[in-house]
Amino acid sequence: MPTSILTSSTNHSYPATDNLVPYAPEEAFDQADGSSNAVGNTAVDLPMRSKEQPSRIAIKAQGRILLINTGDVFAVEAKGNCVLVHSASSSLMLRESISTVEAKLHPYGSVRIHRSVLVNAALVEEIHPWSAGEYLLRMKGGKEYTVTRTYKKNLQLLAHSWIGTNGFIAE
Repeated sequence: MPTSILTSSTNHSYPATDNLVPYAPEEAFDQADGSSNAVGNTAVDLPMRSKEQPSRIAIKAQGRILLINTGDVFAVEAKGNCVLVHSASSSLMLRESISTVEAKLHPYGSVRIHRSVLVNAALVEEIHPWSAGEYLLRMKGGKEYTVTRTYKKNLQLLAHSWIGTNGFIAE
């Protein structure tokens, strides 16, 4: 799975390095097909990434790069020209636009519910309708966010199938 790097000074996304081969000196191989010679006599064993291993994002903040599981990021809130990334262990302030962070986290299940809020769809527990077409969204852990009318169509992304809603969100 790809790893995205969020930084406070750039808008670059770097692909994961899953396909890098560890260094092996040329003497270890004597044929073009990669078979080993007497020097090594063993094939190079590459560590394989497990399908169960969670995706991670790298966040550059406060002079260091933190690797955070995408499942631990429960919300991102815009604060002026910065964003506050809330994870299970901490909250980090980054100098990025919420649109940039949304584009990088969307493949990992983040959904925009407000002009200044993204949430992790996997951590949403309840949706309550309010008057005037808005909704209250409750996350695991009890944190609540308002879903505005502009972004209520994105609520469809929170579940693969809707049973018994009778047009609850389908407007």
